[in-house]
Amino acid sequence: MTTRLYTHELSVEHITPPGHPERPDRIRALDEAFSDPRFDALERIDAPEGDPAWFEVAHPKSHLETVKGNIPETGLAIVDADTSASPRSWETVLHVCGAAMDAVDSVFEKTCDNAFVSMRPPGHHAEKTTAMGFCLVNNIAIAARYAQQKHGAERIAIVDFDVHHGNGTQDIFYDDPSVLFASTHQMPLYPGSGALSETGAGNIFNAPLSDGDDGSKFKEAFRERVLPAVENFQPDLLMISAGFDAHFRDPLAGLNLVDDDFDWATGKLLEIAETSCDSRVVSLLEGGYDLQGLAESASAHVHRMMTG
Repeated sequence: MTTRLYTHELSVEHITPPGHPERPDRIRALDEAFSDPRFDALERIDAPEGDPAWFEVAHPKSHLETVKGNIPETGLAIVDADTSASPRSWETVLHVCGAAMDAVDSVFEKTCDNAFVSMRPPGHHAEKTTAMGFCLVNNIAIAARYAQQKHGAERIAIVDFDVHHGNGTQDIFYDDPSVLFASTHQMPLYPGSGALSETGAGNIFNAPLSDGDDGSKFKEAFRERVLPAVENFQPDLLMISAGFDAHFRDPLAGLNLVDDDFDWATGKLLEIAETSCDSRVVSLLEGGYDLQGLAESASAHVHRMMTG
């Protein structure tokens, strides 16, 4: 398998308040983890700047203008109780989305089998018209719409295993049967969405977990709800919102996964991708706030992408 790793120096230039869990050290921890010799075979790509005109496939222009308007010249701007922006945040967002769109190009043009975007800020909480939950725009939704419009992908599956429900992604695709959204997450927990009853146009498959659940419950949810839905959908592209805050070390939630659980889930998704979409997989970093847990889990995820 040929795996691309997208990074950019601007990922540490999106600054958050002191003590904030979504901090530049997350990227530094991942950079160190991916410097290990077992990742020597990664094709390392400096993320290009994305064309912001494409962002309007997932967000109205008014939302994008609001996000840009919140970027301060100096210091920090508070977007909501959890979300902030700093002087280079918009530049950073351009490169995160640019990486995601370039990764989509790469898997459709067969210059790689799969790709991981190791960049921040995350995106899955950003709704059509609302920046929230550390997220300014919805990176994975933009890339999914890009895949549809640029490459003619008729069916896209997005699997989100972040411990927090991807309310933004669900919001954007809720009534769109061409995009399947499947999510494992802890409930009750921020942002409060993700119930089994939220089914959209028959394209939403939530698999909520409870505080204290471990890898066995996570795998059960995957086997019973997530994997059958994705396999039956037969996507042209499989995308992953790869949050690693379900790790037992993470301070923001109460699930008890270990790195082997992320390895297992990744492997199962790769198996479906091999038979449904010629192994086309694009994964984007979402959460994960304990640096050791993040590094170990993301390493397991990316190594499985490299080895199949």
